Amino acid sequence: MTTDAPAGYGRTANRLLLIFVTLFAFALVQSSYMSSLNWRVAALSLVGIGLGFVLFQSSFGFAGSFRALLERRDASGFKAQAIAIGICSIFFFPLLATGNAFGQDLTGFGSQIGVTFLVGALMFGIGMQIGGGCASGTLFALGGGNLKLAATLLFFIAGSALGAAHIHLWSALPSLPARTAQFYLGWKAALVVHLGIFLAIYIWAPGKLEAFKDRSRSELHLRGYLKPWSLLSGSFALAALNAITLVLAGRPWGETAGFALWGSKIAIVLGFNAADWPYWRGNPAPLTASVFSDITSVMDFGIILGAALAASLSGRFELKFQHLPSDWIAASLGGLLMGYGARLSGGCNIGAYFSALASGSLSAWVWIATALIGSWIGLRILAVRSIRF
Repeated sequence: MTTDAPAGYGRTANRLLLIFVTLFAFALVQSSYMSSLNWRVAALSLVGIGLGFVLFQSSFGFAGSFRALLERRDASGFKAQAIAIGICSIFFFPLLATGNAFGQDLTGFGSQIGVTFLVGALMFGIGMQIGGGCASGTLFALGGGNLKLAATLLFFIAGSALGAAHIHLWSALPSLPARTAQFYLGWKAALVVHLGIFLAIYIWAPGKLEAFKDRSRSELHLRGYLKPWSLLSGSFALAALNAITLVLAGRPWGETAGFALWGSKIAIVLGFNAADWPYWRGNPAPLTASVFSDITSVMDFGIILGAALAASLSGRFELKFQHLPSDWIAASLGGLLMGYGARLSGGCNIGAYFSALASGSLSAWVWIATALIGSWIGLRILAVRSIRF
């Protein structure tokens, strides 16, 4: 790609993409409202579009952060995440302490810590390296045109459905109750401790976090197009959007519960009685309702559209489908492991780590440590099989 704006077909294609994405975005918002008759769901579809836009514009990924830390001792991605989570915590802790905002009951994310949780986090860590991205990375890369991630997403959905079908088999294993730092310290002291830890990560972790994108060295600096953002800019934007999600949805940003719903609906079409799975017995309504009435689903759809919007405005949309067979196999296997692992551990890098840690959950610290071990295993597998992406 050159430093000049693409002429002719390239520019025309991006304009056409912008038109189609805009139309689909309007359709998503309308369908969300008509299916739910709830303005909050429609508003959250817009928040999802904003999340996808920010993720793509700032290249804010999680799987790559684990890889950079393990392979190059570069923790710049984790520094950006620490800033985003720290800002979220400033909003989350007092809001969760009150339990209500603008008439909306609020609850944070967190999981019981036990054998099931550890196995799930380990599987997810392995899968996100083999699959080439985590849940958010899969969605925004797919929106940017990387079709290999369609295989990752498809098997992510399948793995999520399998996890939902099997979760009762794991529930008898020993575990500790879900707890937050606020439970032991109170929200004010817990917030000080959290911010202190995040500040220490920012100061002492290896790697440089740029405040501004270096335009001179970027091949993506195209005349007439939106310029890429720095990770730091992405941190502030994602924190704000997650805080908005908490107030609108009554809980933080999450992604993989939507995949479990889609996979379970597909299972019903294939003849399985997903409504009889213990996972759905307490709340079977989503299985018969439209996916456009489900908050997590509309936000996931929005992330894909938001990424496509950013790609078209920045001139970086590029269809990528010429991959080796081993790449497709790895993407599928990685998606399957992440889907199953996310159900066992209560989420992905977003629900079990980012949003859970912003909620003060102690399980998030255990999740990230276990996922880091899983990432190391996944990278070793890739090195042995020579199927790096």
